[in-house]
Formats: sequence, structure tokens, C-alpha cells
Amino acid sequence: MKSSRDILLVEDNQSDVELTRRALQKSRIANELIVAEDGQKALDYLFGSGAYADRDISIMPALVLLDLKLPKVPGLEVLRRIRADDNLKRVPVVILTTSAESRDIAAGYDLNVNSYIRKPVDFDQFVECVKELGLYWLILNIPAYERGEVQ
Repeated sequence: MKSSRDILLVEDNQSDVELTRRALQKSRIANELIVAEDGQKALDYLFGSGAYADRDISIMPALVLLDLKLPKVPGLEVLRRIRADDNLKRVPVVILTTSAESRDIAAGYDLNVNSYIRKPVDFDQFVECVKELGLYWLILNIPAYERGEVQ
């Protein structure tokens, strides 16, 4: 299993997708952004099924940014399936959502999410949040793949 430098953004709100794209560009984070508009598309991408049946599933994204309120398959179910799969369980997943409900936060951590971040409403704060996410998860963090823990 290898890690790419891609970011998988699982987000159904087109405005938030564009906001994330602009925030990444403004923060000079040049990693490719792959967008899945619903939970099923995210699972198809990660497991190499559906429209992504030809994708090399031995190469995983460097980071998954996951919204919770998604059509077809909810974000927590996507996270559950990621963590239940031996090939995916070490992929860093950050919940990036508007929900600050304590049950959502608890459920995310119970499913071993790496981080739970409430989306800032203000654009400048959102840019700073994405910049910090990128700095930590894409530059400072050493993924399990690079530590030699995953074959």
C-alpha cells in the first residue's frame, strides 16, 4: 500500500468544495484535490468500485477530509467502513463539518477519526484552518506508510 499526495474531499455542498479549493490554493497547498459529492462516491473511490473500478487501490490519498451530513451514505458510515478495512484503516481522516453536536464528535472519535474540526464560517478563518490542516497532515505528520508499518 502506498500513499499518494492527493486529498480526498468528501463534501456535497458545492460552495464548500469551492471554498476548500480556494483555501488550499491561497495556502499554497498544491496537492491534487479529489472530490466525492456523496458518501457512496467516496467509498467507490477508496475501494476502487463503480466509476473508479479502474483506479489503482494500492495508492491511497494522503488525507481524507470528510463531511458528516452526506447523501447516500452518511459520513460516519464512510468512516466506519474506512476503519474496518485493513488496507484503509491507517489513512488519515479529518472530519471537517458544521456539526458541533457532542454525539457526532463522540461517534467520530469512537470510530478512530484522526481529528474533528468544525468548519469556520468566516472565509479567512476557513483559509487558516485549511492551511493548518495541510501543514500538519501533509508536511509535518509522518504517515504509517512511510514508517514502514504498512506493506
